[in-house]
Amino acid sequence: MLRATASILLVFALSACAQTAAQPAPAAAPQNALRAPDVVYVPTPQEVVEGMLKAAKVGTGDVLYDLGSGDGRIPITAARRYGIARGVGIDINPERIKEANANLARAGVGDRVRFINADLFEANLSEATVVTLYLLPALNLKLLPKLLKELKPGTRIVSHAFDMGSWKPEQALKVDNRDVYLWTIPAPGTPSYNAAMAAANGK
Repeated sequence: MLRATASILLVFALSACAQTAAQPAPAAAPQNALRAPDVVYVPTPQEVVEGMLKAAKVGTGDVLYDLGSGDGRIPITAARRYGIARGVGIDINPERIKEANANLARAGVGDRVRFINADLFEANLSEATVVTLYLLPALNLKLLPKLLKELKPGTRIVSHAFDMGSWKPEQALKVDNRDVYLWTIPAPGTPSYNAAMAAANGK
């Protein structure tokens, strides 16, 4: 009798385990997808990358943020050729981040460069000493209030192809027949700061 009871209990236990194993695992919480990119990705030619970094006088003490970093060539070049302390590339497209990380692995500067899949309008840019851009005129102006708010005076901004409306660049040059513009974040209250704010407000 005891042996029969034990057998029955064993059958129930095995049945319960089988039912537990058959239950599906809880679904992972879905991640919030980022919005669609603002621009179609077009890489900056390497000659223009070099011209941008030279115009901004990028060097060993700099922390460079590349907004809309694409395949990562600007932060990678800044680390390999100009010895920046750190580089951060921000791109909203996860495919571009995968491509940039693959290029980073081949470049051998992963100790100083990282790429973040994020919305550049929501990212914290405050540690940058150099910001590089290849966006569109409307996006540059939309971004300008954030740059003025978060970046320290003296931070250099260098843009491929597109300016910032009425805020005149300190330097405008041609590199391989392409436009490159350079600004420096001014101190609040200065005429240059007021001019930048006016541009941000569409004036």
